[in-house]
Amino acid sequence: MDMLPNIPPVWSALAYWLACLLYLSLLPRRWDNWRGWAAGICHFLVLAVYMTLTAGWQDWLFNLGMVGTAALTAVPFLLLGRFSWRNALYYCARAFILGGFTASLAWQLYALLVLPRVQAANRPLEAALILPLYAVLYLVMYLIERVHRTEMWELNITTPTVLTAAAIALVIYFVSSISYMSIETPFAGTTDADAFNVRTFAYLGGVAILYAYHLQLCESHARQEVTALQNILQTQYANYRSSEESVELINRKYHDLKHQIAVLRSEVQSGKRLEYLDRVEQEIRAYEAENKTGNRVLDTILTSKSLHCQQNGIQLTCVADGSALDFMDVMDLSALFGNALDNAIEGVSVLPDTGQRLIHLAVTRQKGFVSIRLENRCRESLYVDKGLPRTTKRDKGLHGYGLKSIQATVEKYGGSVTVHAENGWFELRILIPCGDIE
Repeated sequence: MDMLPNIPPVWSALAYWLACLLYLSLLPRRWDNWRGWAAGICHFLVLAVYMTLTAGWQDWLFNLGMVGTAALTAVPFLLLGRFSWRNALYYCARAFILGGFTASLAWQLYALLVLPRVQAANRPLEAALILPLYAVLYLVMYLIERVHRTEMWELNITTPTVLTAAAIALVIYFVSSISYMSIETPFAGTTDADAFNVRTFAYLGGVAILYAYHLQLCESHARQEVTALQNILQTQYANYRSSEESVELINRKYHDLKHQIAVLRSEVQSGKRLEYLDRVEQEIRAYEAENKTGNRVLDTILTSKSLHCQQNGIQLTCVADGSALDFMDVMDLSALFGNALDNAIEGVSVLPDTGQRLIHLAVTRQKGFVSIRLENRCRESLYVDKGLPRTTKRDKGLHGYGLKSIQATVEKYGGSVTVHAENGWFELRILIPCGDIE
């Protein structure tokens, strides 16, 4: 035990590769088919060959070789991950430390339990112990990381965050390797076994520190999301109140003008003048609040959005039983339909052909549930990730809060939300149990 052999490069390569695989399995990927697996296997082979070729390097060459290992660890995140390069480097730092810890701990356990009883290297015996250890360690880590999978998909890693994670990984690597390169340091023990102990515990500390830092990022993201959703709720309610006043004013003006035209029509005999009055009446009829769904809040929102659609060449149709929504709070209704219609209007507004700018809303009762279905045309290339359409905006950190607000509102009433995009159509389906919320 005083003179431990170095970790075989194939086990080190496997540890780093599995660490990459663990995080990639929790993140959005470019390929989920055979191409992704083929690329992953090629990455493992390259990593194994590289670590085998550099296994004998010592001192500064050893550190140079580990820099290359770190670079190869980043490759699958950069090539296979569907996220920014900052996110790729952030998870590369975490995978590098996790892989180092797994390889070091498994090899130490093998050295403790098996090496004293064998005389030479025994690959089958190594595999019999190390592979199950790898499986247990990565399964535990997967279950821990999966708790925050939603945040992992949504985190928009910044440059300072990447630098912080890289600095932590660098310090941990330095502490773990200072005694591994030479036991004649104040931080090392007197044997190779002591040096391995320092390495293992340093990597364990690195895994814990990086995970704690990740939890801090997730909590910060959650606070930001709560604030954004509250702002959206307040904004949609303010928009509803403003629209309510505007619609009431427009309706009063419309009815006044309608009566005035009726008086003028009774006094005018000329055919041309009658034709002129007909045309005026037809033009102002567009501003009458024609949406009569049985729910005052929904009527106001639909009228406001209809006026906007008329001004922008968008065709909005609606078939709604508004009375089915009477159990919902005013703020929740304004947030739900305000966000849904705003998203649909934004989706069709980017279409160059005005004939394709179509939106249809349906609200019906179905066996004790309220069914809400909103359909609109969209870009053919639009696709959905984890219930949210993938954004094309530069500021991806502000993406999806409208739909998240809808999901939060629906979940408050025990309902469900599903979205689907196919063949140039985007569909939002909502199902809510009828009844009051305590």
